[in-house]
Amino acid sequence: MEASKVYFTDFSATPSCNLLQKLEKLVKKAGIQTIDFKDKYTAIKIHLGEPGNISYLRPNYAKVIVDLIKKQGGKVFLTDCNTLYVGRRKNALDHLDAAYENGFNPFATGCHVIIADGLKGTDEVLVPVDCEYVKEAKIGHAIMDADIVLTLTHFKGHESTGFGGTLKNVGMGCGSRAGKMEMHSAGKPLVDKALCRSCGMCRKNCAHDAISFDENRKAEIDHNKCVGCGRCIGACNFDAVNPMGDETNDILNCKIAEYAYAVLKDRPQFHISLVVDVSPYCDCHAENDIPIVPDVGMFASFDPVALDVACADAVNRQPVLSGSLLSKKPQDHHDHFTDTHPETNWQSCIDHAVKIGLGRREYELITIK
Repeated sequence: MEASKVYFTDFSATPSCNLLQKLEKLVKKAGIQTIDFKDKYTAIKIHLGEPGNISYLRPNYAKVIVDLIKKQGGKVFLTDCNTLYVGRRKNALDHLDAAYENGFNPFATGCHVIIADGLKGTDEVLVPVDCEYVKEAKIGHAIMDADIVLTLTHFKGHESTGFGGTLKNVGMGCGSRAGKMEMHSAGKPLVDKALCRSCGMCRKNCAHDAISFDENRKAEIDHNKCVGCGRCIGACNFDAVNPMGDETNDILNCKIAEYAYAVLKDRPQFHISLVVDVSPYCDCHAENDIPIVPDVGMFASFDPVALDVACADAVNRQPVLSGSLLSKKPQDHHDHFTDTHPETNWQSCIDHAVKIGLGRREYELITIK
């Protein structure tokens, strides 16, 4: 079977060609203009960034893509869905405030932001997929109303899935609140009470009142209330909260692949991923840690699976940055994402995506100067 084409350019720039011009050149070479955008509603799925985190993609990159689509007559908007966890993107009003604060407004990007699952995360479309884990995906309504789906992804690490790439941006990111709960429901964390310092950060970051403290002031999690969002894992500074030691993160990854399939199947699509500021945790955190590797470059492809694999391979070829979370951990797995979060297995998402026909693992990397 023929390998999928993935296009790449690095972050070097010259007075005659800046990074935004390089991004435009990259996506044109990758074939974005072969899509018929004329009078088509085009959703660009992007993470708008949790305020306090400054590693999210700058709005400047989005404007490059928006301008290209508008020149071809497309009706384009930026979009994301509401979150499960405590933060400033849990409802559409706060979410839009956060987006504007981070620079995602019509003046900076040339288009509007639409929160796809509505005011409270309940505006969804039930998409039949009949896959192994998901039978009916719950997707933000505005995303399913779009004629074309594009993704603009910040490629980085993730505490539950290994890394957050295009598949996660689409699968988890396009799920309504009920969809996110369905994907997370199998992966619920536990507290190592010997490591718990009773600081209360896990409880503060739990949106579902699932964390309490026992008679010794040690945290404990009520799995009847817990939705498995993993926010408490990142909130704990003492590694006291961890996923259960079973296959649940693999199931989470498989569900993400199936949700991505629900969004993308039988629709025109194009995907862009920027491997920059590769923080160990998701941009849903209200902070970002030291990147685990140096910046790599920009990638684009029609195949979301091949794109994620190419980005992961590129990261794994990089040296570990001193002072980063990864530099403080054993390098046992010869894989930067697994070494950063040993309880994760990003390959499970890729394998399942290939299995359900979402894309190919094999790719041909084409470098654009």
